[in-house]
Amino acid sequence: MNVFPVTLEGREVRLEPLAAAHRDVLFAAAADGELWRSPVTVVPSSPEAMAAYIDDALAGQAQGRYLPFAVIRRATGRVVGTTRYRAIEPAHRRLEIGSTWLAAGVQRTAVNTEAKLLLLRHAFEVLGCARVEFLTDVLNERSRAAIARLGARQEGILRRHMVMPDGRHRDSACYSIIEPEWPAVRASLEARLRRYGAGGGG
Repeated sequence: MNVFPVTLEGREVRLEPLAAAHRDVLFAAAADGELWRSPVTVVPSSPEAMAAYIDDALAGQAQGRYLPFAVIRRATGRVVGTTRYRAIEPAHRRLEIGSTWLAAGVQRTAVNTEAKLLLLRHAFEVLGCARVEFLTDVLNERSRAAIARLGARQEGILRRHMVMPDGRHRDSACYSIIEPEWPAVRASLEARLRRYGAGGGG
């Protein structure tokens, strides 16, 4: 399982390796909806905080823990958010998809669906993952519903799993997709994208 920076491209989005040069455009994406105001996500609230956020992501990449991406909407060429592989465990063929947030203007569009399809396809079909995990705040109902729509199965709640910026101890809902489930998950995601393309919901 050789994880290294790569660009993943679909019809709606391109995921390119996150870089320090993304600071201002990524902060502009976060400002669309003032995402940092949400108590159930961790989003930088200033350009300086965004620079530190990117630095931390790149430090994790250098250590083999993360592989972060900027999410770009191909129709506009704009950076609309970020996502990453986390908790990369090559020996166990396992990783997590997380630290995902998107500008308010592209939420509930094909952007997130296709980004997840690209990440999952690369994980299972190129990296050879046996398992992909998703963790989210137990209070984040929107995120939990979105993960469930991917076809991931909830496995349990990790109690007092994280300390949030406001000092709250977060319980995390844990979901996963395993290798034998991937063909059905892929077919479902591709069908959803076709519905988006036809003007449907998804």
